[in-house]
Amino acid sequence: MEKKIKCIKCGQIITISGNPGETITVTCPSCHTSGKFTFEKTKSSTLEETIVKINNISKKYKDILALNNVSFDIKKGEIFGYIGPNGAGKTTTIKILVGLINKTSGHVFINNYEMPEQKSQAHKFIGYLPQKVAFQQWRTLNHALTTFGKLSGMEKNSIQPRINELLEIMELTKFKNKKINQLSGGTIQKVGIIQAILHNPSLIILDEPLEGLDPESRYQVKQIFKDLSKKGTTVFFSSHILSDVEDVATKICILDWGRVIKIGTLDELKTEFVKEKQIEIILSKKSNKFKEISKLPGVQNILEKSYEKFLINIDKTDNYDEVIHNIIQTLLKNECHIRSITPIIPTLDEVYQYYLRKGDKKQ
Repeated sequence: MEKKIKCIKCGQIITISGNPGETITVTCPSCHTSGKFTFEKTKSSTLEETIVKINNISKKYKDILALNNVSFDIKKGEIFGYIGPNGAGKTTTIKILVGLINKTSGHVFINNYEMPEQKSQAHKFIGYLPQKVAFQQWRTLNHALTTFGKLSGMEKNSIQPRINELLEIMELTKFKNKKINQLSGGTIQKVGIIQAILHNPSLIILDEPLEGLDPESRYQVKQIFKDLSKKGTTVFFSSHILSDVEDVATKICILDWGRVIKIGTLDELKTEFVKEKQIEIILSKKSNKFKEISKLPGVQNILEKSYEKFLINIDKTDNYDEVIHNIIQTLLKNECHIRSITPIIPTLDEVYQYYLRKGDKKQ
């Protein structure tokens, strides 16, 4: 956790960080006066290391139930991908998290502070990017970010170096003194991401951050997410670009009709989806003798995709490695020259569609 304290001798504002209950020695950078400071203990030990805790939140707009008993936890350093179709309730969840709207029922905790009752304390830990970022058009890029740095409580002498650092990472230094109305939509989106992480928050909440970015810029942003996660920063983001979620998210939540359909790591989501295992085999030349593998235990069926390429469905309950070993031995025995053998792994898009269809059946 971070805290700002004032030097008892010279009045210098110092930003310090530490764990709840920890006592640290603080030395003023101006007058070099030293002293000890103890961080307050967390209100509940059960929430330790849990940065976001959502417990059965619901949101009603008159007769419309936008969120229906949504619950999940996000741990420190996780990259949490929040996905679902339009109207699922993603943006509503995010607005409740940052305190823009109130929930109808349930409980929300940010870094152990309950929202919205302790909004002022929780906001110190949050960096936020809305779905449609907007800046005052007459400001230059540098002026806009400087203003956000001040509003976020950054020390005056640390704002410009931090802006320069992030502009370089995002390859936006050449636009530093250009006005906002001279920038492209993708560039403005990147500026929005910079303002969200400018003050080094411990939790970053981003609504469709990759929308409108070109592939290179998306790669840059995803690398930033990974770097932040390694340093202990928690990243919560929604997206419709499922391949990007698949690239970086350490945990994924699928939302539909205001309900959590499934939550877990990508591997956990795939566990239920994969009813049978599948491999693709490419031969260097066509041979009808490959059909001999259909007689092997564990081989369900063979699907020819092209002249030399075919798919083999393997029973999920059988020993996967043993079945593949027997397939290879059988092909070699029948003088089939193997160019490649590749396991077929379902994409997040396939997993996503599977759980949405499954959720629709429960409606």
